[in-house]
Amino acid sequence: MTQPKTSPLLPIVGLIVAMLLWGTSFIAMKLALRFYHPFIVVFGRMAIASLVFLLFWKMIRQFSYKQGDWKFLLLLALCEPCFYFVFESYALLYTTASQAGIISAFLPIMVTFAAALLLKEKLNRAVILGGFVAIVGIVILTSRSVAAEDSPNPLLGNILEMIAMSCAAGYTLLARYLGNRYSAFSLTAIQMFLGTLFFLPLLFWSSTHFFESIQLVPSMSIIYLGGVVTFGAYSLYNYGLQNISASQASVYVNLIPVFAVLLGWMILGERLTLFQGLGMGLVLLGVWLPYRIGLAATQRHEL
Repeated sequence: MTQPKTSPLLPIVGLIVAMLLWGTSFIAMKLALRFYHPFIVVFGRMAIASLVFLLFWKMIRQFSYKQGDWKFLLLLALCEPCFYFVFESYALLYTTASQAGIISAFLPIMVTFAAALLLKEKLNRAVILGGFVAIVGIVILTSRSVAAEDSPNPLLGNILEMIAMSCAAGYTLLARYLGNRYSAFSLTAIQMFLGTLFFLPLLFWSSTHFFESIQLVPSMSIIYLGGVVTFGAYSLYNYGLQNISASQASVYVNLIPVFAVLLGWMILGERLTLFQGLGMGLVLLGVWLPYRIGLAATQRHEL
């Protein structure tokens, strides 16, 4: 039976919403990390997301395992959320969210060339052009950001963020590969369950006095990260990866620092300059270009 065609706009809308949610996570993570150890924050995030997935247990039970895929599923979860969150949590202890945005801009380029090498996807010139324009925009955007007091070692933080982005690139390729056999919902549930198991022993190692000192705002931030960001963003991103190429989907990652800066301005009262506005415009242009060029090429082909 032929599967119904998916509207070309739905994966794009899903990816944009996923980036918006991940953009809010920088603010929530900063609030949580001011009081809790990184492993406490990440375990709480994984555990809450897993509990949300358990509400949909009937859908999860429909998971049909393909023999030999255990190593790919395990590697998927190890790349993200496990190792990705270890490195990103510590990165945000040492650098600002804005500076981390510079590093995240390299993810689309990393994924584009890795997908061409490993998944045999064609090198899309429009994606490369859009990625380059977006990188210029992010450099402008973040170079005008003022370092925060809670970013004591930006160099170390940015190195850790680069390692985190390498993990994210591996996750993107694996999710694209496995998306041909498993639903986005099933893949995301597996990530959260394995992530919870991974961070459980680290939770007890990181703090023995967790329940003796619980703060409202940091705790609510963890609940939001797990119940809204992790559950929603990963589900939407995996859905997008099932319907467009890995290199195209990764371009939308450039929206994360744009959303982070805008939300920091709206919610935390951070300063937003005209120069930063120019940088955000370039990022949006870099994300829009591959879609517009690809749409024009499709129309020419149909004619």
